[in-house]
Amino acid sequence: MTLQKVGIAQYAAHHLDLEKSLKRLEQIVDQASAEKIRLLVFGETWLSGYPVWLDHCPEIAQWDNAATKEAYLKLRQSSIEVPGKETGIIAAMAQKHGMAIVIGVNEIIKKGRASGTVYNTLLTFDEKGRLANHHRKLVPTYTERMIYGPGDGHGLQVAETSVGKVGALVCWEHWMPLTRQALHDEAEDIHIAAWPTVHDKHLIASRQYAFEGRCFVLAAGQIMKASEFPTELTLPTELANDPDKLVLNGGSCIIDPRGEYIIPPLYDKEGLVAAEIDLSDRIKEQMTLDVSGHYQRMDVFDFQVNKVRKV
Repeated sequence: MTLQKVGIAQYAAHHLDLEKSLKRLEQIVDQASAEKIRLLVFGETWLSGYPVWLDHCPEIAQWDNAATKEAYLKLRQSSIEVPGKETGIIAAMAQKHGMAIVIGVNEIIKKGRASGTVYNTLLTFDEKGRLANHHRKLVPTYTERMIYGPGDGHGLQVAETSVGKVGALVCWEHWMPLTRQALHDEAEDIHIAAWPTVHDKHLIASRQYAFEGRCFVLAAGQIMKASEFPTELTLPTELANDPDKLVLNGGSCIIDPRGEYIIPPLYDKEGLVAAEIDLSDRIKEQMTLDVSGHYQRMDVFDFQVNKVRKV
């Protein structure tokens, strides 16, 4: 039996404030370390905040709108380079605590090609502080396309950690069948499903992924109030009248290789969602289903993944 303690940090970042968010990150990592967590996960673009206001504020899609451009500027200013100063800080946290960390970030490239583009990125640091995987979301979802560029296949791989082989996808990538297969073929022990909020449809996708991949899934949601929207934007009436309303309300959960909950979804509050998992459970479930092995017809299907980094 190989027990490993894993956890999800369901906490609010300081929206669009990089310095404060890094300080909060350090506090959360310290707390998780005190609770003996060896793999800690944060949600989609946690650093420094998921732009959920794209789906709520009426002026977002208006051409040449000054308020929208100001909000975008704040998002750019709170984004990070990879590698860069901030990744060095996170790497040091991982190394200090001997903890693997998976965290969503808003990523920018400051020089050369694509220097005007923001990427929706997931970073995986191993317990030695090495940046073990750098994945950019392949296709930004709907309104996200106004601010994020498309990623590439470079990050469709697992990170080797002391906790096991860890793979990760962002949000609606879980409804891209070939993207799922690419990571199944990497023989994940643990899969990170990074979401803004893990609502009903996201839970279906996360549980399906665990069952299909015969792996553990950590589905990570986060917390955000309407009052944290960029002040330049116009809140819809229902949010303006209730600024403490949670527009992101968590839902983080831990799922076993049968698609069943180890820890059910946590909604409407902050907290560490943590559990001990036994990696041998994954092996047991592969007896009936292995979509990269005995339950795959490689003589019928030919599948290749282009993992070249574009920029």
